[in-house]
Amino acid sequence: MNFQQLRSVREAARRGFNLTEVAAMLHTSQSGVSRQIRELEEELGVDIFVRAGKRLTGMTPPGQTLLPIVERLLLEADNLKRAGSDFCASEEGRLSIAATHSQARYALPQVVRDFRVLFPKVGLHLHQGSPRQVAEMLLSGEADIGVATEALAGYDALVTLPCYRWTHSIVVPPGHPLLEGAAPPTLEQLARYPIITYELGYTGRAHIDAAFARAGLSPDIVLSAMDADVIKTYVELGMGVGIVASIAVDAERDRHLRLLDAGHLFEVNLTRLGLRRGAWLRGYAYRFIESFVPTLTREVVDRALASAAAAAR
Repeated sequence: MNFQQLRSVREAARRGFNLTEVAAMLHTSQSGVSRQIRELEEELGVDIFVRAGKRLTGMTPPGQTLLPIVERLLLEADNLKRAGSDFCASEEGRLSIAATHSQARYALPQVVRDFRVLFPKVGLHLHQGSPRQVAEMLLSGEADIGVATEALAGYDALVTLPCYRWTHSIVVPPGHPLLEGAAPPTLEQLARYPIITYELGYTGRAHIDAAFARAGLSPDIVLSAMDADVIKTYVELGMGVGIVASIAVDAERDRHLRLLDAGHLFEVNLTRLGLRRGAWLRGYAYRFIESFVPTLTREVVDRALASAAAAAR
């Protein structure tokens, strides 16, 4: 048994049993991948994959049982390499962060800047994606740390930690009728205007939809986007009323718009930090996390990871 055999099995499962993609990922040939899988099956005495001729079409029941073990072995092998590197060069290496656009644009810049000052020899890679894509990058090992509002808590293989709570704000052009009343706007008033806000699955959109649904209202959402800056641009053009994350609003930067608090209209949102259960974190990864959320000390993070590992056993 060798790691190339295990990697062949893992990648075949991850890539929908497409051996062409597996071979490209592992920098080998399709025949080489097939041989590695066959040799492992012969050694274990079971078929891991269902076949139609030479094609893999699915996983057998034994294969479904063995796959988590394969994943765990490869994860621990990676942890072993990281642990050795950590002792040899504690301030050198690579750190990969996956975050949604709002987090990357508004919550992380100061943290990234401070981290680069502290660890100039660490290559920092920042990936952006939807909450689901952030979770998938963590699960695949492409990212070490994930930051998102939604979705992360829905994956058993991830450990999630609370970062901070935030609300939404309403943005309108100067002179908009919503600015005339002394009282905060209501959902009924808001629903009278075309609305521009986040795409489904992004930045608290579920809480926005839920609030209107509870009130029996069907808002006219004329445009949705991943990016708060895009939303604000189209509000400036007069296309509608914007609903964005409060962290995405700055009175000086957005001086061409007027802001209204929407904390009373929509449920409070929680940004979460995600880690892959069982993954080894380098010392500087803990420093990044604590810089982002001072309450998430190394002790707190390690306790959460240990608790998740114990629960999985």
